[in-house]
Amino acid sequence: MFSQGQLLFALFFIVAFVALMIVAYRKDSKNHKVHYKGSIKIFIAFVLTIGILYLIKFFTQNP
Repeated sequence: MFSQGQLLFALFFIVAFVALMIVAYRKDSKNHKVHYKGSIKIFIAFVLTIGILYLIKFFTQNP
């Protein structure tokens, strides 16, 4: 299916990508606390809205 070189490249790419994402997140974590302070409330409201829409659909469908 995949050659050994392709698998090696994929493994290296995943490890490097995750490592770079961790480094970038640590650099930006201070900015996240300042600029995205109330974002958890918006996320919770979004999840609740989707849940309410799902419940409305579930209870109003004809059996």
